[in-house]
Amino acid sequence: MSESYDNTNRGQIWKNDDIKSDKHPQFKGSLNVDGVEYWVSAWTRKEGANPKAPALTFSIAKKEDKVAEVSADTVAQDGFDDAIPF
Repeated sequence: MSESYDNTNRGQIWKNDDIKSDKHPQFKGSLNVDGVEYWVSAWTRKEGANPKAPALTFSIAKKEDKVAEVSADTVAQDGFDDAIPF
């Protein structure tokens, strides 16, 4: 029997194993808010920072916006920017 799991208003982050610079997030994941999917990036407090500083800082972006940006860039790189009439 298959159980249906509702991820609405839930999210998760995982350790980022692909860090190439100090500006890349230490954690990445996804978040669902009222049925809308978001990407989540998180950075930990730097060593020696004020103990009252946040333990994690987040950045959140809609998944569909990121996909649209990539698609537009791909179209521009391929040179096919005209509309298909069907």
